[in-house]
Amino acid sequence: MSSPDPEDLLPSILIVDDMPANIRVLADTLKSDYRVRVATSGAKALEIAAGSPPPDLILLDVMMPEMDGYEVCRRLKDDPRTSTIPIIFVTAKDEAEEEAHGLGLGAVDYIAKPFHLPIVRARVRTHVNLKRKTDLLDSLASLDGLTHIPNRRRFDEALKLEWARAAREGTSLAVAMLDVDYFKPYNDHYGHGRGDECLRRVADALSARLQRPADLAARYGGEEFVLLLPDTDAAGALALAESCRAAVSALCIPHDYSAAADHVTLSIGVAATQPPSDGASLLLARADEALYRAKSEGRNRVCV
Repeated sequence: MSSPDPEDLLPSILIVDDMPANIRVLADTLKSDYRVRVATSGAKALEIAAGSPPPDLILLDVMMPEMDGYEVCRRLKDDPRTSTIPIIFVTAKDEAEEEAHGLGLGAVDYIAKPFHLPIVRARVRTHVNLKRKTDLLDSLASLDGLTHIPNRRRFDEALKLEWARAAREGTSLAVAMLDVDYFKPYNDHYGHGRGDECLRRVADALSARLQRPADLAARYGGEEFVLLLPDTDAAGALALAESCRAAVSALCIPHDYSAAADHVTLSIGVAATQPPSDGASLLLARADEALYRAKSEGRNRVCV
């Protein structure tokens, strides 16, 4: 396996200015410590910011044609994909009212031109460090402490984002609810330590079956897991769910107290729709109904 490019580990800065000379000055100042990307229009800035990976910080000029920096900031803050990216306005508008307006829109700082490059570097460093610490805390808050896969909070956030994206793009969205069969008897007879290890192995098996970056496996609560599958119809979700069921079965974790098999198994319910046909909560409810049917029909199976 090749080592990552050291440059890829650097924080990313997006410089937005319609004047190439201003971009060059800022880029030359920051390029030794950051990966620098540039945009000469508001529209291009929005496109880059919503891409993958997003920048860690945006240096944004105010006075630009067609779409000024204030409007760019509004749109960035209104989009869940870009709302957490810190923005520093860098502008010739040095009046106190302008600064207050920019900060009121959600910018973290305001630097007036002509700027002093050591001050720009110091402020960029401060806000990049704050962003990375915030990202780390958010990441920890979004992980399940036992299985180290995303938790329900992270799933709920991802479902909201993917629902909105599917509605915009006219694509299908699928979810699958997964339940470890007869897990209470497993815990009762093998002990909670073995039960915790069982859940970790199940979580690892589920994560290993997901191949696309947007797919998500999360612990929903207790012995229940959930899959979020963007751009996936019912047939595709059914196939992946069956693959997950088989993967957990193949672990051959002994379970002498299950009525479904002599090892740990999963029951899975699948539902898919094309937003905005139903609503995210109804999609989850339909998957839960399918899971209930899988249990009532004998468990260790997938129903859609």
